[in-house]
Amino acid sequence: MTMSRAFWWIAGLLLLFGDCRDAVGDEVADLILHTGKVVTVDRDFSVRQALAVKGGRLLRIGDDADVLKLRGPGTVLVDLGGRMVLPGLIDSHTHPTDASMTEFDHPIPEMETIGDVLDYIRARAVALGPDKWIVVRQVFITRLKERRYPTREELDRAAPANPVLFATGPDASLNSAALKLSGIDKDFRPEGPGKVEIDPATGAPTGILRNLTRYVKATPSERAPSELDREKRLLELFADYNSVGITAVIDRDADAQAVERYGRLHEAGALSIRMGVSHGVTNLGPIDEILAEIRRVAAHPLRRGGPMLRIVGVKLYLDGGMLTGSAFMREPWGVSKIYSIDDPTYKGVLFIPRERLVPMVRAAVESGLQFTAHSVGDGAVHALLDAYEEVDKQTPVGPTRPCITHSNFMSREAIEMASRLGVAVDVQPAWLYLDTSTLSAHFGDDRLRFFQPLKSLFAAGVVVGGGSDHMQKIGSLRSINPYNPFLGMWVAVSRRAKGYEGRLHPEEALTREQAIRLYTINNAKLLFLEDKIGSLEAGKQADFTVIDRDLLACPEAEIRATRVLSTYLDGKRIFDRSE
Repeated sequence: MTMSRAFWWIAGLLLLFGDCRDAVGDEVADLILHTGKVVTVDRDFSVRQALAVKGGRLLRIGDDADVLKLRGPGTVLVDLGGRMVLPGLIDSHTHPTDASMTEFDHPIPEMETIGDVLDYIRARAVALGPDKWIVVRQVFITRLKERRYPTREELDRAAPANPVLFATGPDASLNSAALKLSGIDKDFRPEGPGKVEIDPATGAPTGILRNLTRYVKATPSERAPSELDREKRLLELFADYNSVGITAVIDRDADAQAVERYGRLHEAGALSIRMGVSHGVTNLGPIDEILAEIRRVAAHPLRRGGPMLRIVGVKLYLDGGMLTGSAFMREPWGVSKIYSIDDPTYKGVLFIPRERLVPMVRAAVESGLQFTAHSVGDGAVHALLDAYEEVDKQTPVGPTRPCITHSNFMSREAIEMASRLGVAVDVQPAWLYLDTSTLSAHFGDDRLRFFQPLKSLFAAGVVVGGGSDHMQKIGSLRSINPYNPFLGMWVAVSRRAKGYEGRLHPEEALTREQAIRLYTINNAKLLFLEDKIGSLEAGKQADFTVIDRDLLACPEAEIRATRVLSTYLDGKRIFDRSE
């Protein structure tokens, strides 16, 4: 064979078997998804056709022709058929260990009216028998048709032989038996923040407590789960997170037992969710002990954890709730039948005074921990920002990505301060959907001008992440609160709410691109993992989800109906709807 003929013979073989050339190269993909719409969420929000995965990481993202060059004999090919791919979605605020166990003992029906609540209590009284505690948790009065607490008398009639606790966040309504067993009467004087509502006609407690459930002597009436039960239920919940595209969450109040549980599941290779942990720290007790606890969290081995499990910071509670009438506001709440408020000067409850809050923040910042606190009212938001500003005078707070959890009621000044100090915000759009109707009825439109001011936060350069505050039940739309991220995206874009006409301050609506960032790269920053997840870029972990519609072009009303077709973590399929 002449040199010329040999050259053309070899060239022909290369042309004929060109696809196999990559099969022996260093850049052969394990998995390729092609012929789709891959939303990268990179700096330019690029949209590509295909992506390739190798060894759990993204190898290449680009046009079909470019990415398909990386296929080899063993490459798994997935034809997307035009479907959209998003980075794995992230929830900035969950409570998985408690949420997963809510219905371990018995199913809990949806309760939309006071009648539903009382029917459930009657049924539990029959099931449990006399003298056993009946506890109803997180059925928020803002979401009940009557928009009020069940009264002590109503609870008495529903379960005359049982103590009853109707608890919503830090607040509660008790029946007479529960008050008596807990030693709460007209002479009761609590230590620390909180308030017993008193009937002015009789001087006796009405049954409504503000931030005082720590004094309620309720004992469990349900069967006790084993540790194996807890782990099994937790994995069921994580699988359901995966079914709506979620590949990472932050537990925003994990105790030591929860952290240990996550660690065991991680060591067993059972986690299908990346876990960031805000370790819970009490705000009660000697300040030196609290500061020591913050420093112990900073010394925990999981502070040096990898991208699957790590402690990111600490979480405390600064005020009450807007769902219960105890969030700390800059202006008085106002007299209200909805929230059972009869004091015109009442501003809510602030749990941590400045002289204790500042050293707590300083201890976290000096230890390199992200500090965050449950801060719902604008009074609490400003109190936390003031503490960050005070600490920042000596030690820059920005590098620790300090956070405000919830931050529902803000102000223009608060947004500016958060931007200047590098403070992030962890917000729950579904609350706008579920609670605007009641909040508007109580506060009026003007006081809601800076309620979840998402557009203003984005414009100011504040890192704002979308979360759910998932508290109870497995099921993304039946849960309290709903953790379906597409509902959250739709709310952020539409500013529409259940039972509310029109849009709540539409000037604060996000674009669709921003709404996607809310549940991807922004939350990756809250996890300190933006170099590994949150966008689809070469070298990052291969976390992504395939959905059934084009979120950038579908009718606005359809955003909330989006269904996940498949979800991948480290390039491995962890959910497939067809299965």
